[in-house]
Amino acid sequence: MAGISQDAVTVLRLRRGVGVIGMALPFALAIGHFLFADEVVLLGSMSQYYYSEMRDVFVGGLCAMGVFLICYRYARPDDIMSTFAGVLAIGVAIFHTTDGRKLPVSTNDKVIGIIHLAAAAGLLLLLAGFCLFLFPRKGPGPVTQQKKVRNGIYYVSGVVVVVSLLLAAASKLFLTTATQDSLRALFWCELVAVVAFGVAWLVKGETIFKDPGT
Repeated sequence: MAGISQDAVTVLRLRRGVGVIGMALPFALAIGHFLFADEVVLLGSMSQYYYSEMRDVFVGGLCAMGVFLICYRYARPDDIMSTFAGVLAIGVAIFHTTDGRKLPVSTNDKVIGIIHLAAAAGLLLLLAGFCLFLFPRKGPGPVTQQKKVRNGIYYVSGVVVVVSLLLAAASKLFLTTATQDSLRALFWCELVAVVAFGVAWLVKGETIFKDPGT
């Protein structure tokens, strides 16, 4: 990275860190649980792995992502959105879901579960906002063909995140518990969403589709 300032290198590494964690987390949770449970069984959502042997991976991954997002500094809108997103990521890790909990669910647990859902939804919406509004901005240089390709990836990623979030909400509202458990709809929606924003952050971090004009 000769000729690039240390601050610029740090920004690229933070972007890559967010992308890698986002893409790797659902696979790490699922594969790790397969190994511990000794059977190929998906849980209903990523959040339900909090109650499995993969709790530390779930909490640690989200907290690491949260720290990366809070430390991320670029333009002022990016700083504000990433800080809020980082706080929400840590909130998702700390305030656990009530889904998949085998012990009796108290009123306090239900409140914590609502906070968890709100934080998760807010986090995904903010990450979609990066893809749709912040990443595609024009830089100081000319708009190259590769920049147009990258912008296309950002837009598609953002739309996929939003659609996945809407489908996840629809599955919770309209599918019976038995159907949700059978299809694992929420888990698949979450997986698609986090892979989508992970790809966008890796592209923006110049891990793939490098373009000096961005």
